[in-house]
Amino acid sequence: MVMNKKSISPAGDTAKVQKKPQPAPSSVSKRAEVDAFLAAAKRAGDNGGAGRVMLALDATMSRQPTWDLACGIQAEMFKSVASKNTLSMQLVYFRGHGECRASRWAKSGDELANMMSGIECRAGHTQIEKVLKHAAKEHGRAKVNALVYIGDAVEESADDIGHAAGQLGLHNVPIFMFQEGGDPRVEMVFKEVARLSRGGWFRFDRSAPDVLRQLLSSIAVYATGGIKALKLRGQKSDRLLIEKMSGNSG
Repeated sequence: MVMNKKSISPAGDTAKVQKKPQPAPSSVSKRAEVDAFLAAAKRAGDNGGAGRVMLALDATMSRQPTWDLACGIQAEMFKSVASKNTLSMQLVYFRGHGECRASRWAKSGDELANMMSGIECRAGHTQIEKVLKHAAKEHGRAKVNALVYIGDAVEESADDIGHAAGQLGLHNVPIFMFQEGGDPRVEMVFKEVARLSRGGWFRFDRSAPDVLRQLLSSIAVYATGGIKALKLRGQKSDRLLIEKMSGNSG
C-alpha cells in the first residue's frame, strides 16, 4: 500500500508505507456507539459543513506499547466520520532521526486507516514545535478546525513549543493534547499548549481507551459544527470538551 506522504520541511516528498493489519472493533456495544456518533456527526455537518482536523502522533519508540490500540480507536472513529464526507483529515507524525511527515488530506476512512496502520515506531526525539508550525502553515492555505496531538514526552524547549501554540491560538485553531503516562513536566507543557491555543488537555492510557474514542467523537463534531453542534448533541464528552475550551478562553 502506497501512501502519498510528505516531509513537513521539503513538502512534496513521497514515501512508501507497509500496511499492517487493522485492529477490529472489540465489541458490539462499541459498534453501536460508533453508529450513534455517525448520526450526530452527520447532523453537525449539516449545521456547519465540512471541517479539517489534523491528527498528530508521537511515533517514537516509547509509544510502541499502546500504539496499535490507539491507532485502532482513532482509525475507527475518523473512518466513520469520513464516510459521511463531513471531515477531512491529515495525519502528521514524527519518529527516528529528525523524521517528521505529513500525509495528504484524506477524505475517506480507508485512506486514514491505511495511513495509520502502516506506521511503526522508531527511536528518536520529540518534534512537537515542528508539528505546530506545520499546522500553522496548513491553516494559512485553508482553515484547520482543530489539531489532536497524542504523545508521552517533551524533549524540546517549552518556550518554543508554547510560542508555536500561541500562534495557533491567535488563529482560532484549538489544540487537544492527549498525554500518555504521568510525567509531571510533560503534563505542564501539554496543559500550557492547550491553554494558549484554547483547546484542552486529557490523559490517555491503555486502561481507558473509551475516553479517547469518546473525546475524538466530540472533537469531530466540533470541527464540523462548532460549539453549537456540541451543545446540540450534549453527550458527556461534548460537555467536557466545552468545559475545557471555555476554561482556556481567558
